[in-house]
Amino acid sequence: MKRVLAFLLTFVLSLSLAQFPRSFTDDQGRTITLQKPPQRIVTMLPSATETICSLSEEACKRIVATDQFSNWPERVKSLPKAGGLINPNPELIVSLKPDLVIVNSPRIVETLERAGIPVYITRPQTFADIARTARAYGELLGLRAEAERLIARIQAEVFALESRAAKAKERPSVYYEIDPTPYTAGPGSFIGTLIEKARGRNIIPAELGNFPKISPELVVQQKPQVIVATHPEVAAIRNRPGWSALPAVQQNRICAFSGEATDLLSRPGPRVAQGLRLLIGCFHPELR
Repeated sequence: MKRVLAFLLTFVLSLSLAQFPRSFTDDQGRTITLQKPPQRIVTMLPSATETICSLSEEACKRIVATDQFSNWPERVKSLPKAGGLINPNPELIVSLKPDLVIVNSPRIVETLERAGIPVYITRPQTFADIARTARAYGELLGLRAEAERLIARIQAEVFALESRAAKAKERPSVYYEIDPTPYTAGPGSFIGTLIEKARGRNIIPAELGNFPKISPELVVQQKPQVIVATHPEVAAIRNRPGWSALPAVQQNRICAFSGEATDLLSRPGPRVAQGLRLLIGCFHPELR
């Protein structure tokens, strides 16, 4: 039996290696070429960290550093942290000698490429991007089958929850606030899709974009029945001009999420079904 397993492992690995060298086009339209599946990866956004770690334990072990916000699974908490979107640390990244860096901004691309490091830019914003990026990372790492299994699992989990939400008697109008600027989530974003799947109705017009900054007056005009906030200043919502008259405020239907709950709702990755569960519980407490 051990010989058979060893043969199968060697066979699968040979198939993976046979796909390389390969060229890939990232979300910026750039082309990068990898000579072999990368073994030392730096991920500069949490959704990439979580997705790669969900492909397999072996894939997760290839990550040698992450951005400062990546905190799941437990293993990545102890990895070196290379800053974030506005404060990346290219010197640390270069010192780790990665053979692939995944970023969501071109900010440090030129610096890393001068050091001979391949950089893949990814910008997941929509629900469809969850599967698309999982498939892309699977291709980059030579783990196509693992990616397809992960996608199937995510889709099954989401479908089960969506089916439960379909039993709800109402579809409340919803305002989702990312920060008090205020920035929100439009219907085309992955959060907007989760609102729809949780049987809510997003008050933000689609033409404003996926994550628009809006006027507070728009919320007053739309009169949402539910408010979702994923920032710590939720208490101030009630004191905004005209907001005390909103149905969500008058009926105390304000769902404030923080910590891990905010991560589940704000990351287009493998734990998206858990975020959907939170929204269903917020919109339809009877279905909890």
